[in-house]
Amino acid sequence: MKIGISMNPIEEMGDFGVVAQKIEELGFDSVWLPEHPVVPVNHNTKYPGTPDGSIPVRMTLGVNPLIALARASSTTKTLGLGTAVNLVTEHNPLDLAKQISTLDFYSGGRFMFGIGTGWFREESDIMGADFDHRWTQAREHVLAMKELWTKDEAEFHGRYVDFPPVYCNPKPARKPHPPVYLGGNAKNVLRRVVRWGEGWLPNNVQPDDIKEARATIAELCDSAERDPDTIGITIHSQPPDRDLIGRFEEAGAERVLIRVGAADHQGALNELEELAGQVLA
Repeated sequence: MKIGISMNPIEEMGDFGVVAQKIEELGFDSVWLPEHPVVPVNHNTKYPGTPDGSIPVRMTLGVNPLIALARASSTTKTLGLGTAVNLVTEHNPLDLAKQISTLDFYSGGRFMFGIGTGWFREESDIMGADFDHRWTQAREHVLAMKELWTKDEAEFHGRYVDFPPVYCNPKPARKPHPPVYLGGNAKNVLRRVVRWGEGWLPNNVQPDDIKEARATIAELCDSAERDPDTIGITIHSQPPDRDLIGRFEEAGAERVLIRVGAADHQGALNELEELAGQVLA
């Protein structure tokens, strides 16, 4: 079982390269960062993480995850670098594909592309996404990016993404491309994973849910003529519970991400030390 870290670096945490170096030194497998480009001042959406639905802006608006992971890649050698999650529909897919391939190229193939479509309608609207059809849009974005990552002359023609043959370099170091993990627990998420992803990145699940998901993935892969062993499952944002981690492993997960809640530099380093002692025997 691989054990990684999920966290949201904000300015008070200081140099994320130092934090990432500590994560690697302690023996964690990877670090995964979330994304919110902006938080609208005026909105009607309720935040699912607080009792009154209010949004904790300071803790929600972290640093740009790809730039932070690029910094982390420069201070580490083997640490996996993931997004959990990148809001893929809120970006131009050609520009995002180049950013990711550059990060993967410089890090030696360490990037893992966790994606989502978000819960924040007003943010999505500001960023130019189609919130009501966001997973249809996400699929096109990802498929277009895979073309750019794997073809010398790539082109794509869809509803949301449409471009003629283009060159886009560098190519990712990992072949054929960084693995794409679909976040969330939507009804059709596993079908989507099998059709156009490489893994699932769920939150708020139990080991029995993962065991059931593995059975569903096997059935879907059989119909799609795909090897179910090529589908990874990484469990997002879990407490440092070794028994729970073991049960997730038995159920078929490949990785569990332990959440870090500290918001300042020294606090993060101290919490990482404590977590390592709890889960990395």
